[in-house]
Amino acid sequence: QVQLVEAGGGLVQAGGSLRLSCERSGRTFSSYAMGWFRQAPGKERDFVAAIRRSDRSTNYADSVKGRFTISRDNAKNTVYLQMNSLKPEDTAVYYCAATSVYGIRIDDRRGYVYWGQGTQVTVSS
Repeated sequence: QVQLVEAGGGLVQAGGSLRLSCERSGRTFSSYAMGWFRQAPGKERDFVAAIRRSDRSTNYADSVKGRFTISRDNAKNTVYLQMNSLKPEDTAVYYCAATSVYGIRIDDRRGYVYWGQGTQVTVSS
């Protein structure tokens, strides 16, 4: 069993910053990619950012490009999401996800096998 545990969510004013972390534990597996998705009330779970293990190449949703940065520390089995210049529309539950399926589209949630429980991010105007 693989567990993903997110941390770092909270309440912040517009223009502020937060850093989310996601630590992977449990049985050992070689992850192809890890990603962040978010879900606002009444909306679908949307892609935010993802990073491949092998070359640390990244993808970002257009709505967060230039504001969010995803990174990973393979030695710590942890992925991070640095969120700057936060906007009220960034308010959502943020979920960490991981997959070992090689070659998937890392911006597609259907390719991810393991999910965290989510952490709430609220940005006030």
